[in-house]
Amino acid sequence: MLTMTELRSTFPRAGKVEWIGLRPARREAVQSVPEIEVLEGLGLLGDHGKTAQTKLGGSGKRQVTLIQAEYLPVIAALAGLAQVTPELLRRNFLVSGISLLALKDRRFQLGEVILEGTGECHPCSRMEENLGAGGYNAVRGHGGLTARVIQGGWVRLGDPVSPLL
Repeated sequence: MLTMTELRSTFPRAGKVEWIGLRPARREAVQSVPEIEVLEGLGLLGDHGKTAQTKLGGSGKRQVTLIQAEYLPVIAALAGLAQVTPELLRRNFLVSGISLLALKDRRFQLGEVILEGTGECHPCSRMEENLGAGGYNAVRGHGGLTARVIQGGWVRLGDPVSPLL
């Protein structure tokens, strides 16, 4: 029988980056991009005004946000919608094939980038605007993961998502 530590370290396969979203400014529409440069200790280059010259500050627990592709049909069903697109949820990365919650409090890799899962990505009041009445509650428990950037680099569509030992 496996211990809880062993069970938490067992992943049947790598995940995959399905979509990348860039939010150029607060409350602006999310742009879908095929690749993005991620800056160590900061987040996505160009996301909410982040530049290579931006000074680091704060705890940085929410430098990057991720959500699972498998959650989109669940959120749509709970919101009473035919479908939900990742742009509506305003996250940076949509990934499939791996449990994001299992990456909380551990390091993992997307393409060239190494992230550390820092917590669950709870919904904001914008979900009511984007998904309609009840949108906030539809996303609760399905909002994905926040992460800090340990090592910068590039992430491209189709890149693997893998836990690090």
